Amino acid sequence: MQKALFLDRDGTINREVDYLSRVEDLELIPGTAERIAEAQRAGWKIVVITNQSGIARGILTEADLTDLHEALSRELSEKGASVDLYKFCPHHPDLGEPRYRKDCECRKPKPGMYLEAIAELDIDVTQSWCVGDSLRDLEAAKRAGIAKCVLVETGKGAAQRDGLAEGDMLCPDLPAAIAAILAN
Repeated sequence: MQKALFLDRDGTINREVDYLSRVEDLELIPGTAERIAEAQRAGWKIVVITNQSGIARGILTEADLTDLHEALSRELSEKGASVDLYKFCPHHPDLGEPRYRKDCECRKPKPGMYLEAIAELDIDVTQSWCVGDSLRDLEAAKRAGIAKCVLVETGKGAAQRDGLAEGDMLCPDLPAAIAAILAN
């Protein structure tokens, strides 16, 4: 079994943009690629877990999302980093065309995407961490058995810090979070 860093995307890896849909609006948080590369050299798998209700809302398509993830992967690779697995939820419980309008098990704070990734990559949840900018990121991870969580203050995180559970870590951004995890 392998250890993994489960990372939220928007507001954690890249700057928060309401419903990121265009590659030209993708901007990594400074230092992110370098820290992800450092974690990978230390033996961590990198899994990106992201709600993408913009698909259900008609703001972007699954093809647009593929383009965004390919652009993210290119930017990371320039610094020697990569993503081992992307998982996304295109659903919304109340909006969108029928195939996307549903109360699914993959939309965070439900644990479906985490559980799929754990099975696909043979992840040891006891050695893994979740980093996100939302309490729902952390809740979904915990529901999947990942007890070690970090809330970052980028994206939505600064506004949610008061709801942080005892035992969870608070860091200013993803590079600081990965540094703390690697030092642990």
